[in-house]
Amino acid sequence: MDTAAAAASLLAPAAKPRHAPRGILPPLLHSRHRAARALLAVRCCAHSRAPPPPPPLPHADGSDSSSCAAAHPRLRLRRLADEFRALPTDADRARRLLSLAAALPRLPDPDRAPGNRVMGCVARVWLASRLDAAGRMRFAADSDSELSRGYCACLVAALDGAAPEEALAVDPADPALAPLGRVGVAAAARSRASTWHNVLVAMQKRARAAIAAREGRHLGDPFPSLVIARDGAVRAQGSYAEAQAMFLSPDDSKISELVNVLMKKKIGVVAHFYMDPEVQGILTAAKKKWPHIYVSDSLVMADSAVKMAEAGCDYITVLGVDFMSENVRAILDQAGFNKVGVYRMSSEQIGCSLADAASSSQYTNFLREASGSFPSLHVIYINTSLETKAHAHELVPTITCTSSNVVPTILQAFAQIPDLNVWYGPDSYMGANIADLFQRMASMSDEEIAKIHQDHNRKSISSLLPRLHYYQDGNCMVHDMFGHEVVEKIKEQYCDAFLTAHFEVPGEMFSLAMEAKPRGMGVVGSTQNILDFIKDHLKEALDRNVDEHLQFVLGTESGMITSIVAAVRELFDLYSSSQERANIEVEIVFPVSSDAVSKTSINGSHHPGSSVARDFNNLNVVPGVSSGEGCSIHGGCASCPYMKMNTLESLLKICHQLPDRDNKLSLYQARKFNVKTPLGKSIAEVGCEPILHMRHFQATKRLSDKLVHQVVHGNNLHSRLTIFPLVLSRWLW
Repeated sequence: MDTAAAAASLLAPAAKPRHAPRGILPPLLHSRHRAARALLAVRCCAHSRAPPPPPPLPHADGSDSSSCAAAHPRLRLRRLADEFRALPTDADRARRLLSLAAALPRLPDPDRAPGNRVMGCVARVWLASRLDAAGRMRFAADSDSELSRGYCACLVAALDGAAPEEALAVDPADPALAPLGRVGVAAAARSRASTWHNVLVAMQKRARAAIAAREGRHLGDPFPSLVIARDGAVRAQGSYAEAQAMFLSPDDSKISELVNVLMKKKIGVVAHFYMDPEVQGILTAAKKKWPHIYVSDSLVMADSAVKMAEAGCDYITVLGVDFMSENVRAILDQAGFNKVGVYRMSSEQIGCSLADAASSSQYTNFLREASGSFPSLHVIYINTSLETKAHAHELVPTITCTSSNVVPTILQAFAQIPDLNVWYGPDSYMGANIADLFQRMASMSDEEIAKIHQDHNRKSISSLLPRLHYYQDGNCMVHDMFGHEVVEKIKEQYCDAFLTAHFEVPGEMFSLAMEAKPRGMGVVGSTQNILDFIKDHLKEALDRNVDEHLQFVLGTESGMITSIVAAVRELFDLYSSSQERANIEVEIVFPVSSDAVSKTSINGSHHPGSSVARDFNNLNVVPGVSSGEGCSIHGGCASCPYMKMNTLESLLKICHQLPDRDNKLSLYQARKFNVKTPLGKSIAEVGCEPILHMRHFQATKRLSDKLVHQVVHGNNLHSRLTIFPLVLSRWLW
């Protein structure tokens, strides 16, 4: 529907409802005079004259706080929702909303300031608030869209004059309030339906601040953050953010040195998003001169290495943890590039707490239980070693997954194979989050579920819940930091910001982002999903071309900041030809945990290029800021110490010594598996098969016939059962 048609639909005459319920808003009347009288209930809690600053807000028109507080805000909103629900058509509801907008007083210009903007709304929305002498919240709101003003009018009518605790008692997800959101607005305007929700969340944030001020409680310093301006300049808040920003403009001599050796020796570079910011800054700049550099999530690293080999690269350097270099080596071999050298960045083991969990005896016991349940499919996270994948696949038919495709993979498996049991591992947080997501889906309508997966409905989702199993003793040490302490601070200070969360974070952080997702303010997924979410919202802001400050809470490893800044700057450059460029800023917030892990020496000093102990238990926890990372604005953000073992010095050292004629780099070579599995097959061959099953799923959206046959008829079932003790003993040995 085009704009004109949408407007005609909204304003077209509608049939008068037979029975309009009595409530805080009278029924819609045809006469303008009577319509104005019908809105007195809204205006009784609106504002008409300004008190002394700050901030300048009008007092209630002809009423005091007690009269506005006569009903609980939750009750007022439910009665409003009932009235909207009783109207017969979307056009009637839209007209009611527009009439409320007409009655809402305009905010004075000083209150229409950037600091009062509500994020996440299609239109510009402003919210001003204060705590009056009686200890009640006084709200005023405005928008440059009439429909959004209507939502604001509903919320001002309900919450103005309420106690802060009463405002917080309103549940934005209350199903009874649905008519105030998406239901009751014409289809052409439903993109604005999240406005009322986002304004309510902003009101509740102000209420929390009012309670803290009343109790004399300091909310604490904000998290560190980086603000990227329209001209590409970066402002840093906190020394940790300053350290991140310092590497966004790398040294030209280091860039030239790296590019020259890469070009001369035909070396490709694949690196993970969680790389050290200094290295990422140089790689990002070097890519403009040497195209065979790619920074991505773990799945795409191996694909990029194959493309580099096809383009003529003789060597691939891998900046990541060991299972990533192993995967690159194996995929190159599978593609016929076994002569291309693959090098990691340390002579020591570059571990991963999550990958280590999958090679434990506890995980083997998990697979033993799976092998005794028929039919079963093992869905293993890509962030595990090739050896783990190989041994697992010989015990239980296995397919790998990423954080972005794990949900579609599991749903398709349940839809494609009757009575299937799915065993997911090793990430316990992701497993719990998947189970939580499916529980949420079980309460959705069939239509909503079909949008997620066309072959499922409420009945099928409910039936699969008992057959979904996940490992409960494995997690990423970085994502483990997004626990209760961080979540509580986000609720208090960042609840109105855009929330991003990797699928591996603890359930509290996952729930926050999931709750924000329906109103367009949250994303849960992979590192690439998070990056795309930020880019999409920036594109929308650039298309609107109005002054805007977009604030994103980064719910994953802070090493992503380099890629985010590069993507944001690229979009700013793309829109640089606009005749009148609005002042648009993007702020990336780094959540801080007092459990932050930092690289330290024995005496507590910090050296940017220092090695990290291989044993997770030997990593030091820094309670302060003496080492540059701690539990304050100055640092302590989620940062993987293993990833930081991939230094620029190591990369240059390896590149300069290639080709390795004297075998000095043998300890830096990616492990190549020449041993056999207990069933006599190559570990590399068997370990790659679950990855190939995932490739098939990505291309076709279905499990391969081969994998289905393995699940339904047994993946060498008799051999697996008879040889299992041998597999277990060899694996643990």
